Amino acid sequence: MLNVLLHNGRVISPETNTDAVLDVLILDGVIADVGRSLTTKKSVETLDLRGRMVLPGFVDMHVHLREPGYEHKETIETGCAAAAAGGFTGVCCMPNTNPPIDNESVVRFVKR
Repeated sequence: MLNVLLHNGRVISPETNTDAVLDVLILDGVIADVGRSLTTKKSVETLDLRGRMVLPGFVDMHVHLREPGYEHKETIETGCAAAAAGGFTGVCCMPNTNPPIDNESVVRFVKR
């Protein structure tokens, strides 16, 4: 699991109205603490994020994943991998596929 201390990053969280240079401690893949000058007894990798931002995941509400029907352009897997690499934790795919994503069976296929 991911154990890391993000040190000196500019933490921006609209949910908590936070915009400050802070540390973020992630233990077993979950944010365990946010604050100044954090330490832990667990073995963690420390990353200095001075000059960088720590933000909530982005959501893109207009994604062309192209599958089903146009897999030669992009697949759900490649589109989601690209989104994740760019910091997106959620995407909403457009129904411009063949067949269109407009019924339960196609939605089940996309979700699977």
